[in-house]
Amino acid sequence: MKFLRSLFTKQETDIATSGLDWVQLTTEEQLAILDDTSSLHPQLIFKHSTQCGISSMILRSFSANTDHPDSGFNYFVLDLLAFRNLSNAIAEKYGIVHQSPQVLLIKDGVVVAHASHYGILELDLNEFV
Repeated sequence: MKFLRSLFTKQETDIATSGLDWVQLTTEEQLAILDDTSSLHPQLIFKHSTQCGISSMILRSFSANTDHPDSGFNYFVLDLLAFRNLSNAIAEKYGIVHQSPQVLLIKDGVVVAHASHYGILELDLNEFV
């Protein structure tokens, strides 16, 4: 178990040291602010299962991608195991069936793109700047 815990701790460090400024999404109040702010610039939510190797790999790969827009996006990561109710609220609010891992791109209060699993790595965020 210590080995697995160290992997997950490392993964969180990888996110913190990636080129993206990740914010932990933990409350419905944050979700409301995120929705309001989406009229100013796109908001990205990464739904991540911390106990899933595929989810961890996709998150690391997505974070390491150097082709993300230089500015204009806010990046949120949601720990599905700790905040499943918030994940359900997101699915209900935006009408997108929950998957894991999953990315939702919100602009002007609506989801303009979403993907799950390896499809996340195919998203070109530059299309939405």
